[in-house]
Amino acid sequence: MVSKLQSSSRYKSKKKAFTKYSKKWKDDLGKKEIEKDFAKMAKYCQVIRVIAHTQMKLLKKRQKKAHIMEIQLNGGSVADKIKFAREHFEKQVTISQVFSQDEMIDCIGVTKGHGYKGVTSRWHTKKLPRKTHKGLRKVACIGAWHPSRVSFSVARAGQKGYHHRTEINKKVYRIGLGSDKANARTEFDPVEKSITPMGGFPQYGIVRQDYIMVKGCVMGTKKRPITLRKSLITQTKRVAFEKITLKFIDTSSKFGHGRFQTAEEKKSFMGPVKKDKIASEKAATKA
Repeated sequence: MVSKLQSSSRYKSKKKAFTKYSKKWKDDLGKKEIEKDFAKMAKYCQVIRVIAHTQMKLLKKRQKKAHIMEIQLNGGSVADKIKFAREHFEKQVTISQVFSQDEMIDCIGVTKGHGYKGVTSRWHTKKLPRKTHKGLRKVACIGAWHPSRVSFSVARAGQKGYHHRTEINKKVYRIGLGSDKANARTEFDPVEKSITPMGGFPQYGIVRQDYIMVKGCVMGTKKRPITLRKSLITQTKRVAFEKITLKFIDTSSKFGHGRFQTAEEKKSFMGPVKKDKIASEKAATKA
């Protein structure tokens, strides 16, 4: 069988998605149809949801495909929700527009995967004595003769990690702006420094966009998307209403034993180093 060689354009995206639909917004007849749909939604709908996506171009990571999510709008009448959604069509929604400092939020994501694991690693069961026949990283008794089946509560080997989890009540410590070059500065530490530690975050790099700092840990590996949600429960504890004033944010290197907070601090401590000497010699020879 002989196949005919085609030009490379055959394998490129034709970028035809929503091209016919977008013409509706230009055409007068199409605009009337859209208004009719919105009126129908205002009359009959009870829940309004918007489709939002991430901006992968801002991150400059390997992935190009955006994450798409359906988000429900709450508060006000159905007409108010539709109005809000229309006003925000194809517009960027920043994190400061949704969340605020000292707020309690929920984190939803997928935990770090560890593959197929035995009972000792997966359920932290006690290891059997050293001389045990056929291995010691096992459960000695998996149940009685009757009922003649293994109960769900008995520790067994299987998948560990890569599970969908929701962690509630994470307190927002700070929301920083990417445009602010001193977004890690505090009242007690007035040094102008960025949130990115020296040498960048391991397996991530430099934070150039807005960031959110929450108390505690968040599930998953680096670069894995996390869904942040408003708290569903009514907060009553004092911790939820506490005002947070950060005194110091550590920006020393996370790769080794970080000693310096900024590059300027390191330079002033170390003095002129070999690479500076070489650079000055090169500049002198050029001149």
